[in-house]
Amino acid sequence: MSSHPSSPAASAAGTLAPHAVSRLRAERLQRSTRPFLARGGPKGERCEGCRLRPSHCLCALRPTQATTAGICLLMHDIEALKPSNTGWLIADVVAETYAFAWTRTAVDAGLETLLADPQWQPYVVFPQEFVREPGRAVQQLAQPQAQVQAVGARRPLFILLDATWPEARKMFRKSPYLDRFPVLSLHPEQLSRYQLRRSKRDDHFCTAEVAALCLDLAGDLRAAQTLETYLDIYTHHYLQAKHQLPPDWSSAAHQQLQSLQKPV
Repeated sequence: MSSHPSSPAASAAGTLAPHAVSRLRAERLQRSTRPFLARGGPKGERCEGCRLRPSHCLCALRPTQATTAGICLLMHDIEALKPSNTGWLIADVVAETYAFAWTRTAVDAGLETLLADPQWQPYVVFPQEFVREPGRAVQQLAQPQAQVQAVGARRPLFILLDATWPEARKMFRKSPYLDRFPVLSLHPEQLSRYQLRRSKRDDHFCTAEVAALCLDLAGDLRAAQTLETYLDIYTHHYLQAKHQLPPDWSSAAHQQLQSLQKPV
């Protein structure tokens, strides 16, 4: 990993393999009747690989990790198009990330296939206060971490509703095909550090923060730490670009990410 990858990052964007969220974004753009104009720099130019301004591109830093768990993103309409969407960061880091567009009237065939795959134990990640069925809400995985990593054990698949908070509550209520799965209710002690969108409550976490908590619960500790650090770096680059300031390529977060990429 380069200590100052401003030039390599720009060239890396064209060589990165598309992941689930970038493919969903491309599909959503094809369906659009008018261009999606994200707020940003002059003329709105953004890197196709990381959605940041080219001068603040992160493509050379993409830190993909193998994990025991998988992440399934159900994304509300234009979420995949927003530069501030952190589901993109999850797909950068977690190799087995799946992304599907959510609609009230139909279920993607690929999603149905994924949820029926016997290798996975799906969990809908959502606050316990919205669960009506007795016994459906859980705070731990059905299998201890050691058993999750055993041969033949069902691997956790964390289903994240990627949307604004009002949209996510609607998605939770109007997705009956998810009703057969347990609801994992997280109770983290730390407050959200996400700075790119505002929430009225400090205990509302962005999608990448939720994914990191889930990975930690599944025993994928290195991936959880990587995703948290990568989110910090992305936030820094995003805000520096917004204020027309250069990123600090030698920050503590950049150094930590470099350390996390070294072989164990």
